[in-house]
Amino acid sequence: GVSYTDADVRFMQGMIPHHAQALEMTALVRQHATTDAVRQMALRMEISQRDEIQLMSTWLRERGEPVEMPGMGGMSMDHGGHLMPGMLSPEQMENLRNARGVEFDRLFLEYMIQHHEGAIVMVAELFNSSGAAQESTVFKFAEDVDADQTMEIERMQRVLESIR
Repeated sequence: GVSYTDADVRFMQGMIPHHAQALEMTALVRQHATTDAVRQMALRMEISQRDEIQLMSTWLRERGEPVEMPGMGGMSMDHGGHLMPGMLSPEQMENLRNARGVEFDRLFLEYMIQHHEGAIVMVAELFNSSGAAQESTVFKFAEDVDADQTMEIERMQRVLESIR
């Protein structure tokens, strides 16, 4: 079988907290959203991101790799202490928690678009790393993230235009 690289491990480890933040965001939808389209999108995201976290965790454990990035302590930052691409800042998460109604829907969509665009950047960084994404699970997962999140961005932009 094809072996994996450090870049593959970092990608999988980094996508777990990235997806976890998306789940934090979708959890707020039940209480605060007013738009059915936002509720339906959030439910789809919740299901897929939860399943993908399981896939990434299993992949890492099966290879004897830590599920969390070393030294991260569950934080959603890269080794330089910066938020990973697309991650919401604590202030943005607070804004989302405090928003209600159409304002919540608008912020959720804008922030989730930012979040998804960051995941697409993470995939591009993986594919641009020498020798990375050759292992079939990593390659397929990264391709799926890129395709699914690109489609979801387009859907979210349409819903955003309809509520502005």
